[in-house]
Amino acid sequence: MGGTAKLEKRRADGALNARERIDLLLDAGTFREFGTLTAGITEEGERPAPADAFPAGFGEIHGRPVLVGAEDFTVMGGSIGLAAADKRYRLTQLAAQERVPLVFLLEGAGHRMTNALKGHGRTPNDLQGLVDLSGLVPTVCVVLGASAGHGALAAPLMNFAIMQESASLFTAGPPLVEAATGEKIEKHDLGGPNVHVKISGVVHNRAPDEREALAMARDYLRYFPSSAWEAAPRTSAGEDHGERRLDKILELIPPDSFKPYKMRRVLECLVDEGTFFEVQPEFGAAVITALGFLGGESVAIVANDPSAKAGALDTNAANKAARFVEIAGSFHLPVVFLADNPGVQAGSKAEREGALRAAARMFAAQRRLQSPKLHVTVRKAFGFGSSVMAMNPFDAQTLSIAFPGATLGAMPAGSGGKAAHADEAEQAALDAMQSGGPYQVASTLGFDEVIDPRELRNVLLAGLSLARARSEGTHEPVARFGPLP
Repeated sequence: MGGTAKLEKRRADGALNARERIDLLLDAGTFREFGTLTAGITEEGERPAPADAFPAGFGEIHGRPVLVGAEDFTVMGGSIGLAAADKRYRLTQLAAQERVPLVFLLEGAGHRMTNALKGHGRTPNDLQGLVDLSGLVPTVCVVLGASAGHGALAAPLMNFAIMQESASLFTAGPPLVEAATGEKIEKHDLGGPNVHVKISGVVHNRAPDEREALAMARDYLRYFPSSAWEAAPRTSAGEDHGERRLDKILELIPPDSFKPYKMRRVLECLVDEGTFFEVQPEFGAAVITALGFLGGESVAIVANDPSAKAGALDTNAANKAARFVEIAGSFHLPVVFLADNPGVQAGSKAEREGALRAAARMFAAQRRLQSPKLHVTVRKAFGFGSSVMAMNPFDAQTLSIAFPGATLGAMPAGSGGKAAHADEAEQAALDAMQSGGPYQVASTLGFDEVIDPRELRNVLLAGLSLARARSEGTHEPVARFGPLP
């Protein structure tokens, strides 16, 4: 640590030190540190850097082993010295070797400038290690202060990134930005949560303070196995594991397909009580990506949100969903898709942003999914918007179901008829086909069944039970390369 004066100042500022953060992240009393002597023996004229500004080791979260490293801002601004670089790579190496999750806690200035003045053997770095871990073990990054340069690059390479409200993340901090470009900007405006959680999507979730951020990291990991060689976790905690009718669902979902509603309220009602965990709630809002437990089984959920852009898939929403599906599939989580969208976002802005490419990526992600896939058409699904939500017939779904009032088609009958210059008789035929909705599709097994919405949870539990032998069997990583940033 950086000495009594610096530690007392942090305490006065209401900030935790690096080891306090590690202790809060891990189960009490489980942390075992390694590398404490690194940078303690120095060259003449050089001051020691305790643990080289990077306490690292292993412990447990929810009784399962994890590896953790934390940048220590009280020692040389948390900068990465040569020994710290070795420790960071050592953590990635151990995570791969022992098949356990890895957590980085970031608050540092990036690579230490004096590194260039020292001879150092040719060695790999932690960024290479993080890429190698992709899809093999869960990785989590928590940004708890200003993080720049090399350290900041860990965030987009890890499965899940969190920022506390006062944190910032950037390639280069304000002084370097001004020197290189002339732009004067405060660190929060340069790379705070309003930039990276809402606009860039580099960071997934924000937390009001560091304690909440660390609690969020713990919570995220409970939905995942320790590695891709294990099955998705099950929980016996709580009482809400069995079948129950969703009597409130008819109040939550308006029958009028043009009327918006909050899909989150439906999902909170659907999953086991208190287990709804949303990933990237502020980015790509037209699609909700969330984790939860259904009948005690960990599942990933991808759902259109009609309260945001009517649920139409824009570039951010599709990219968010694609990466989420890739990560869920890498760790064998069943994925539940709830479709209620008018299609892929149309218009010049969407085309310029690459909505087609993003939608294609989402489609490919769900197509190559090897874990159980369950589809629900809620009210509407048109064009490629249905395909990206795993509705295509015989697309390896364990279960494909629809609600009775759902409307379907290549495009809505009204706009489709207008585009095709349909006459009155042709328009009537298009309207009739659309009004046939799920029943016509189900008549050729495009859906396995049309169900009472109140039975949604019970039907999904039955589908998960059907797929249990596959979910609980022997597992290996699903692809040579896992999810990409």
